[in-house]
Amino acid sequence: LSCLGFTGKLSEIPPRFSSIRAAIHAALEFARWGGESLHVATESDFPPERGLGSSAAAAGAVIRAILDYYGARASEDEIFALTQSAERVAHGRSSGLDATATSASWPVRFKRGEFSRMDICMRAWLVLADSGCKGMTRETVEALRAKLDAHPCAVGAQLDDLGAIAVDAEDDLALGRAENMGARMNRAHKILADLGVSTPQLDKLVRAACEHGALGAKLTGGGGGGCVIALADSADAAERVSAALRNAGACDTWIVDIGGDSA
Repeated sequence: LSCLGFTGKLSEIPPRFSSIRAAIHAALEFARWGGESLHVATESDFPPERGLGSSAAAAGAVIRAILDYYGARASEDEIFALTQSAERVAHGRSSGLDATATSASWPVRFKRGEFSRMDICMRAWLVLADSGCKGMTRETVEALRAKLDAHPCAVGAQLDDLGAIAVDAEDDLALGRAENMGARMNRAHKILADLGVSTPQLDKLVRAACEHGALGAKLTGGGGGGCVIALADSADAAERVSAALRNAGACDTWIVDIGGDSA
């Protein structure tokens, strides 16, 4: 295996690549591996530990590559199951969100453990910015749980507001209401910041994006670090937002054209 600076046998893989090892084993078993030697090499331009589903994306890519090599056909459900088996190695109990989102060929909705296809009919661009700080999901969730226990009514209302924003934002995506979507992103980030999920650096990036043409911006991932995502209504605006985010301290940015439909 060659992966992010490591090269060696599967038996020598360090713990941080345990999901890749599990993905290789799962794919080889599915493909009915005959015992021959293989060299698996991975390349990635997005950072780990940012709440972007990098471990699931890498595991899924390795699984698909091995199955393609052996000419083994697998359904989307089978790809998900194989990826999810690797995710359990990496994270223990896993909701399946990352495995689904990175293996599906369309946007997905995740609600109460159930997945379904989500329609997007919005001409817009997303700008993703890496703050350079690892996400701290576990610590953030524990702190939020403590706040909820101490102030159940106030914090519960804020969490309900976030749920309502997500529902309304889904309608915005389906109906092409980019400005409404941006406003909801701003509102969501303010609530998350009030709950202590954001950080000063994430807040700085959100402000920079909005001051330079973004329709809205918010943190993404588990909080306590990680990334910011901003919405732009043109390719030129997305480039301006990207430059502003870098000037504000983002160590890397990516622009994604979400297109006019979910095909």
